[in-house]
Amino acid sequence: MTLPFDLPFDLNGGQGAYLAAALFVAAFIRGYSGFGFSAIFIILAALVTNPLPLIPVVFACEITMTAFQARGIRPHIDWQRALLLLGGAAIATVPAIAIMSRLGEDQARLAISALVLMLSLILLSGWQLRRPIGGKGNLGVGLVAGIANSAGVGGLPAAAFLTAQPIPPAVFRATMIVFLTGIDMMALPVMAANGLTGVDTLYGVLLAFPILGAGIWTGSQRFASADQKNFRRGIVLLLTVLSVLNIVRVL
Repeated sequence: MTLPFDLPFDLNGGQGAYLAAALFVAAFIRGYSGFGFSAIFIILAALVTNPLPLIPVVFACEITMTAFQARGIRPHIDWQRALLLLGGAAIATVPAIAIMSRLGEDQARLAISALVLMLSLILLSGWQLRRPIGGKGNLGVGLVAGIANSAGVGGLPAAAFLTAQPIPPAVFRATMIVFLTGIDMMALPVMAANGLTGVDTLYGVLLAFPILGAGIWTGSQRFASADQKNFRRGIVLLLTVLSVLNIVRVL
């Protein structure tokens, strides 16, 4: 497929069309459930290109999407939990991104896919916490999420943690959105310092905006009637299959 303009990251027309579709699907999922955007898009992107340069684009998109959802989520945010999770993530962000930025394409694809697979299996296991977790537990989960966010999938450890507790769907969705926005705002300047951003990053974000808007709006319209438990399980099953495909491709 030939386009009358160049795409960022040396993508061809076919790759660009595929990634646009993947972006819409991921944005719909984010609007519908509050998590899964980064992991879905990154793991889909890894099937056709090096996912590492796309992670800063995903983070900028994630931050932008919060603007579409801010009014609706405000009353449901568990601020104490979100801030503790962010405190833990702040500890891990700099060293984790420094390590990830030095990986080659196949190494990055394998590391990201293996991490997604491991976290997806934890989510699929139905693991439940027997008692409420205090401040140290939230900080610890945030630390793990900060490490995972170097691969663009920091939401999965937090989602596993929150899903294991009796949290109302609206609170889960709102708290996840705040947490994901916060860890992405932490990660972007660190990625820039490690040479993972540039003109292509900005170009990619500008191309993504209209697709994001359409996906978020469509997904948000469905939230009120959503069966959140089954939908989240479907997302995790999809992530599991895609991560296995990526690992097989590398090996």
